[in-house]
Amino acid sequence: MPSITQPLHPRHVTTDGSEDVLLGVDTHKDFHAAAVITTVGATLDGRSFPATADGYRQLLAWARSFGTLRRAGVECTGSYGAALTRYLRGAGIEVTEVNQPDKAARRRHGKTDAVDAEAAARAVLSGRATATAKAADGPVEALRLFRMAKGSATKSRTQAINQLKSVLISTAPALRESLAGLSNVKLIRSCAELDVAAGNDSAAAARHTLRLLARRIQSLTEEINDLNQRMTDAVLIAAPGLLDHRGVGPDTAAALLIAAGDNPDRLGSEASFAALCGTSPVEASSGKTQRRRLNRGGDRQANSALYTIVLSRLRWDPRTRDYMNRRIAQGKSRREAIRCLKRYVARDLYKHIIGSMPQPTSDVLPTAA
Repeated sequence: MPSITQPLHPRHVTTDGSEDVLLGVDTHKDFHAAAVITTVGATLDGRSFPATADGYRQLLAWARSFGTLRRAGVECTGSYGAALTRYLRGAGIEVTEVNQPDKAARRRHGKTDAVDAEAAARAVLSGRATATAKAADGPVEALRLFRMAKGSATKSRTQAINQLKSVLISTAPALRESLAGLSNVKLIRSCAELDVAAGNDSAAAARHTLRLLARRIQSLTEEINDLNQRMTDAVLIAAPGLLDHRGVGPDTAAALLIAAGDNPDRLGSEASFAALCGTSPVEASSGKTQRRRLNRGGDRQANSALYTIVLSRLRWDPRTRDYMNRRIAQGKSRREAIRCLKRYVARDLYKHIIGSMPQPTSDVLPTAA
């Protein structure tokens, strides 16, 4: 790992310490490469710091030694740079997320940590990078962790259930017939209570494997139920009343809140939230055909959550079905009508997520999209 005192740039331009400077950081697992530039684009210095609490303090002190530091561009604010982003925000620094390197600059100067750190600072200076980094220091961050753990537990439980049924198919007829016709819950409970006989024959191995898999499924089910409750509590803290909207459950609410982050005020408008969720319209018109197509950008989990909400409303809300039928009668396809509905749901829920409307809004469907 590079030393904390190792310079990344061959030049060092001194300042009087009174002018504004910008910080750029290329983040890694064990160290972060940092660069400081002036507001006119002059490179001041670049160094690497360990990705530790002490390293963060030294990085900030080093950057402030060149002048007044108000803004920073940080790469990978959701992974390697998450802890540094929280530290900088706590110190009053406006952190901008830098997603993609400047390809033209990379072609000219090559690829090094020093170049990437300096490019992150210049992306903020030029306005190419404008997205405010997620705060990741509140209930939404806890919600993200709970949802991630639940996703892996659900996949593991599904795999265990499939394996249990696969073992049951090929086991001895007497055991298979004794468990035939049971629901999944009763089947798992019965397998968990199987007696394991001594021996290494296939029948004993099958009974032992069935019991292990069943108990694993029960343990994972308890874990999932606990995470469901924790997710519900986190949603109630982050956005009270969000679950009162039609079709919104803990999972869909979690996906939308995670997309917005702990600081949803970074989203300037409901249109920006719709773009973040991949529901903003994308023109696909040609000649006399005027249409909009699927937006393949944005947070796909949030987009899936909006789709789930729309399907729920189509099933249980008569006005949503009437709107769907009206748009289809106007010449829209079912897919295009669902896209209109997703855009409406994004607009409706955005008002609640940012806290501007403490009470759920009425579900009056739009007449146009």
